[in-house]
Amino acid sequence: MNAAPEEITALVGREVYSSNGVFVGEIEDIQLDLDARSVTGLALAELNHELFAGEVDGSTGVVVPYRWVRAVGDVVLINDVIERYDTGDSEEEPSELAEST
Repeated sequence: MNAAPEEITALVGREVYSSNGVFVGEIEDIQLDLDARSVTGLALAELNHELFAGEVDGSTGVVVPYRWVRAVGDVVLINDVIERYDTGDSEEEPSELAEST
């Protein structure tokens, strides 16, 4: 059965979880590259404060690179690299996780 394509704005409000099932945050906005017509990042708010303790305050969100996304459905799954962000074990540079206001 072919499902109708969804609007990109349908992602706003969806919860984001790591591939290990840890809640990361909720999508507040989408970062786009208009020239390439592609999604480049997901701006998250309502963050899991345990993951970002000491990194961002309550009024700040983060932008997760879209290449970390593994699956999109009722929720969005991202690589578990976000869980390693705080410990420094990440293969990705921590600077890739951009703060948004």
